[in-house]
Amino acid sequence: MKVFKYIVFSSLLSLSIACGSGKENPKFQLELEQNKKTLQIGDAVTLSIKNPKKLQIDSVTYAYAGNTFAKSINNKKITKKLNTPLGKHLIAATVYYDNKKALLSKELILHNNKAPKLYTYKIINTYPHDIQAYTQGLEFYKDTLYESTGRYGHSSLRKVALTTGKILEKTNLEKQYFAEGISILNNKIYLLTWREGKGFVYNTTGLKKEKEFTYQQSKEGWGLCNDGEHLYKSDGTDKIWLLDPETLEEKSSIQPTTHKSVSTRLNELEWVEGKIYANTYLKDGVAIINPKTGAIEGIIDLRGLREKVTQHQTLDVLNGIAYNPNTKKLYVTGKNWDKLFEIEIIEKS
Repeated sequence: MKVFKYIVFSSLLSLSIACGSGKENPKFQLELEQNKKTLQIGDAVTLSIKNPKKLQIDSVTYAYAGNTFAKSINNKKITKKLNTPLGKHLIAATVYYDNKKALLSKELILHNNKAPKLYTYKIINTYPHDIQAYTQGLEFYKDTLYESTGRYGHSSLRKVALTTGKILEKTNLEKQYFAEGISILNNKIYLLTWREGKGFVYNTTGLKKEKEFTYQQSKEGWGLCNDGEHLYKSDGTDKIWLLDPETLEEKSSIQPTTHKSVSTRLNELEWVEGKIYANTYLKDGVAIINPKTGAIEGIIDLRGLREKVTQHQTLDVLNGIAYNPNTKKLYVTGKNWDKLFEIEIIEKS
């Protein structure tokens, strides 16, 4: 079972830096009308600078998540709507005064403005699944099912026959590695490890390891998927990272967000018709995420599946989503489950 590292965010982050002589502290403060710290897409935010020393402010430039979006002359209040990006970001102000400048910022949380659609499921087919497989990643590539399994000393990468559950090919990881999610792009299998700070690249023909890569800002490896061009990596935090498949550099990130909260513990990822499907660790559900904005547009309630597999001492949580783009069929399983389910997603009325 995973050990979580919770990141404690300050409810309000303020920074004031005076640039110039270094002797004067202007004591400016960035003010949000009604002190709003949580907004939804399309909400307006009113901004101004508190100026207790009554200094002459020439102008103020405002930025959200690093992007300039407004300018105020003589510190006039401005009102702007925020649309993207979703999640926890900084509103920053650069205050220009007396040939100097001061930098100020506060944290805001921007939620989606629509509640996720709710879905349930219908079981179409049931197939055997290795009861010893602590499933971490599950993905089809050219109609072949690939799976990664975790736990120290038992981690593996394998090809699996869908209808029989038989292991067709298998390679074991060294015992110091805990395998996590996989994704396959251009005949290369990308595999994450959990807390070891690195991932591996294998070929699809013989499951031979070709190279390894190290993580950057993300500290752990959880889930992985791709859109045909880029890789998407979850790490247990509130971020999904966009990776360059050649350099494995973390280029940017999104924060999966509903109309009420920013989500964490997103585990196995799967690319399904332009959306990211994500298991939520320890939950019997899958989030449907817009990869451009991070908006969680749907939730699939998969409760009841775990009760349909053989109950045993090492039975663990739902994890493993595989979508075959050629047949348009969706499959799910769990850690140490003896069944893999083909399901149809149905919107709740």
